Amino acid sequence: MTVLESKTIFTGRIIKLSQEKVCLPDNTVDDLEIIYHPGGAAIVAVNYNHEVCLLRQYRHAMRDWVWEIPAGILEPNDGSPMERAQQELREESGCTAKRWVELGEMQTSPGIFTEKVHLFLATELSYGKQNLEQGEVIEVHWLDFRKALLQAQNGEINDAKTCIALFRSTKFID
Repeated sequence: MTVLESKTIFTGRIIKLSQEKVCLPDNTVDDLEIIYHPGGAAIVAVNYNHEVCLLRQYRHAMRDWVWEIPAGILEPNDGSPMERAQQELREESGCTAKRWVELGEMQTSPGIFTEKVHLFLATELSYGKQNLEQGEVIEVHWLDFRKALLQAQNGEINDAKTCIALFRSTKFID
């Protein structure tokens, strides 16, 4: 694919919206809207009781409370996605982990977003204190891992990164 023209429509704190004229692999030309996003890191944290850390977080864009795993945006100068995951787990849940497993990446909406979320499993947890950023309204809950999977299957948990990360982590959880 070749970008023939690109025009930035909006640049915000996190995203950039562009209109692009592109030549697609079949040589057709199309006008697209692309939202550039730096990506993120998300963590399935499972304790010794096989409970997963789920955050009940108010998301204004959804005008509702959402069940999610700890996650955060990849910031410039943050280091690797793994380092960002470790930082987010500590900030949002107060936990640190001795064991980390990479679960791969997921694309949130590849038709319009460049965002890729790096998924991780964290186990052998130690507990500390939350250190939330301004504007974060988060409740930490611990739910049996199998129950969380069922809630992802039946739609009670419907955040995409959370569902995908839970399902990918099943091969590592007894």
